[in-house]
Amino acid sequence: MRVNEQWISTFRDEIASFSEKLNAFQAGEISRKDYKGMSGGMGSYAQRDASKHMLRLRMPGGLLTPERLHFLAGAVERWQVSLLKLTTCQTIQLHDLSAAQVPEIMEAAIDGHILTRGGGGDNPRNAMASPLSGVQQGEAFDVMPWAEAVTDYLLSICRDIRMPRKLKIAFSNGADDSVHSAFRDMGFQAQPDGTFSLRICGGLGSNHRMGVPVVESVAPEDVLYYVKGMVDLFCAHGNYQNRGKARTRYLQETLGDQLRETYLAAVAQAKEAGGLDLHLSPAPVTKQGSGTISHPRVTAQKQDGLYAVCYHPIGGCLPTGKPAVLDQLLREMPEAECRITPDESIYIINLTAEEAEKVLAATEDGAQTTFEYSVACIGASICQQGVRDSQSLLRAAVEAVRTAGLPDGALPKICVSGCPSSCSAHQAAAIGFQGCVRVVDRQPLPAFRMFLGGSDAVGQARFGEPLATVLERDIPALLVELGQAAAAQGWEAWSAEHGEDLRAIVAKYS
Repeated sequence: MRVNEQWISTFRDEIASFSEKLNAFQAGEISRKDYKGMSGGMGSYAQRDASKHMLRLRMPGGLLTPERLHFLAGAVERWQVSLLKLTTCQTIQLHDLSAAQVPEIMEAAIDGHILTRGGGGDNPRNAMASPLSGVQQGEAFDVMPWAEAVTDYLLSICRDIRMPRKLKIAFSNGADDSVHSAFRDMGFQAQPDGTFSLRICGGLGSNHRMGVPVVESVAPEDVLYYVKGMVDLFCAHGNYQNRGKARTRYLQETLGDQLRETYLAAVAQAKEAGGLDLHLSPAPVTKQGSGTISHPRVTAQKQDGLYAVCYHPIGGCLPTGKPAVLDQLLREMPEAECRITPDESIYIINLTAEEAEKVLAATEDGAQTTFEYSVACIGASICQQGVRDSQSLLRAAVEAVRTAGLPDGALPKICVSGCPSSCSAHQAAAIGFQGCVRVVDRQPLPAFRMFLGGSDAVGQARFGEPLATVLERDIPALLVELGQAAAAQGWEAWSAEHGEDLRAIVAKYS
């Protein structure tokens, strides 16, 4: 992210103003609802316990560069941060902060090349990119420079626009679509000919929708014009009266068959105004690889002899000491850097075989099986919007599966959202859960709505089918029984061939 001095000066002024509002909120002079509208644009929210706060560190494309990693390690130690959460939008959240710590960390983060501006609220959110972009075998091209350029552009205009709600933009490198370009507000997918295909007005949450294909070949130098066209379209036609329908996916209803035509007219107008041309050159990896290594958590890069190691802390909750460990380790590894993934993992890339061995040893506390790579939002114990404690459910499920001794592959990665906001992208998971309430004998009990059969594979994006509502206490046992049934064949083959058996097992619990 190329932060210029004007933005830094403006952001420092905004932090000072925000600090006054934060103090007023703590004194009870501003309501929780009104404060949320003020704090979101700065990347912070009050937690369920209003004396504690969250701060979201914006990482364009999930780029946890050495400078940002060093800042994070120092911040954890300096402010004694007790909870770090990797997010599905490729950011890092610092939780359980005091009111005094929030503006201090915002200010200090600037020197670590991090601006929290626009991390929440009705703003353009973190621009996402395929986490192995630039090093992944089979990719069309490196899309990371465009994610960074779009971030720069959006930060430059976010104070001058007023959108109905947030805007999420993703760039897929063509080999991986974990960023969900098929159903974002804007989803750019890299094509072999060097252009992008583009979908718009998709989204999760209530009334989730796939994006609408609008352009097959966006010239890479024109990307910012298409972004401006989307911002202008949203501001002109978005719903400012009903927040429940103030997302771009509802423009599919508002504009109907005229959506594509209206959007392209906005893009044409942006091009006519000019001034947004891009001429980006991805920086090549110059490091020379050496040695060979084979391990389930190691991926061979397209650069000969270089590797990426994947580390997934259970539930995306990053141990507070891990940033310091990685910071110290990567100082001795030229060009190595971290990439946050949309499934709450971290890739450490550009490693020789010998370096990969060292990183594997430093990250052996993470997930060991496909199921343990499961995703969960922070949950209702912390999030004021949450309905259910998704982290608690995932921990219980992991423990039950470990105790049952299920083999790797018996269960897929699951995604658990504590409420309809879909922060885990549960609709796109092979098995997804959404927090809710189920009434049994006239008593409301904690429960989750179960989705089955979603996918975010490139060219195969689909939403799962709502299958049943299951009591929270029964879900670990349900997963164990499903895993035992699928153990011999593996989940993918068994679930495809034994749909009736699968549904019969779920019916026992619903």
